[in-house]
Amino acid sequence: MNDPVTRLTNELIASYAQVGGINHLDGQNLPSKQAITSITCDLLRLLFPGFFDEQLIHSSAIKAETAALLDTVFGKLESEIRKSLEYNPPDQVAPGGIAATARQVTLEFLGSLPRLRQVLHTDTEAAFDGDPAAFSMEEIIVAYPFIEAISVQRLAHELYLKNVPLIPRIMTEWAHSRTGMDLHPGATIGSHFFIDHGTGTVIGETAVIGNHVKLYHGVTLGARSTSGGQQLRGQRRHPAIEDDVTIYPGATILGGETVIGAGSTIGGNVFIMKSVPANSLVVYDGLDVRVLSKTDRPGALDPGLILDFQI
Repeated sequence: MNDPVTRLTNELIASYAQVGGINHLDGQNLPSKQAITSITCDLLRLLFPGFFDEQLIHSSAIKAETAALLDTVFGKLESEIRKSLEYNPPDQVAPGGIAATARQVTLEFLGSLPRLRQVLHTDTEAAFDGDPAAFSMEEIIVAYPFIEAISVQRLAHELYLKNVPLIPRIMTEWAHSRTGMDLHPGATIGSHFFIDHGTGTVIGETAVIGNHVKLYHGVTLGARSTSGGQQLRGQRRHPAIEDDVTIYPGATILGGETVIGAGSTIGGNVFIMKSVPANSLVVYDGLDVRVLSKTDRPGALDPGLILDFQI
């Protein structure tokens, strides 16, 4: 080892000692980001057979192909889940310890794939029905980044509900880096969901979204404030979006007490920190955010209710 390398090594080792918070040495082995990425890709292959494969899968071989892939995923995922549970042990552990708990969680998770396929079919339908530029359902699956983003979020949400540490966030952040959509694994999202274009969309951990909801790019479902830091952990911080709501580009909706009523339409670039009733049209006229009733004033654009967002 030459002198410059020796000097640089010593300086870096000294930094490890001085700034210990970003080291992970001599502790439990953490899940591998590379392994989780590989597993996630294989899970997409199981959810959408033939769409995420390089070669065509014939129906005569689908059972053997699926069994082989499931066996591979089971082994790799069980190992990564065990690492996660060893890093942050759950309150309740199976009689066989962490290893048995990891196996049980892996089995239950993989058992949810048929149900997730049913929900993802509704998402694909919603995307096709909601976008006149879409040529076919196949185009939606193979080309639209939304399908990848929501598929990974729904997979990660299952692990999140099972209190598996680290892995759900690794999965959704991988999808975030690929699609530009930041969908937290903790968010609860109903059926027939669609994000058109999608870039810059953010959905926070405690957000709850109903059925038949459509978002556009740049929408944020966020927390009103995060200044409390870790003291806010476990508290409801993000809004609830009820059924049949459409939210146009650039809208920002904040707060755990904020509810967007069913059947409402939220206009572009609207900033909301208070609930709006069902069947509302919320618009920004350049000066104020106004809430108009679709039921009482069909087609009307009179002043309506001005939302006061002073804090």
